[in-house]
Amino acid sequence: MRWRDGRGELVVRGPDGAERARVPLEIAASYRARTRGLLGRDSLDGALLLSPANSIHTFRMRMPIDVAYLDRRLRVVSVRTMPPGRLGRPRVRARHVIEAEAGAMEGWGLGVGSVVEVVRGED
Repeated sequence: MRWRDGRGELVVRGPDGAERARVPLEIAASYRARTRGLLGRDSLDGALLLSPANSIHTFRMRMPIDVAYLDRRLRVVSVRTMPPGRLGRPRVRARHVIEAEAGAMEGWGLGVGSVVEVVRGED
């Protein structure tokens, strides 16, 4: 899947396919947007999708973040909470990464095995 930079909505579904949450989403698909990511931000309303990506870092970030690694079918293969100043290990099966404020993903019911859907917003 290929996206363009922009906004949309992240629909979180459990392994059973039931909808668990809808979250505002920023999409960072260009090299420049992925490189910028959450740097310099104190908070995030919703989530940030980095695509393509299979690893991230939290150097120069101001807050801890939740990180979900997604495979090509948008199924969550790993979820981690990372404090600032860390380098995440690349996930071999990951093709996309979702970032959010620490603790947010648990509230959305997003975990390993969850499937997400990206609904593009109006640009």
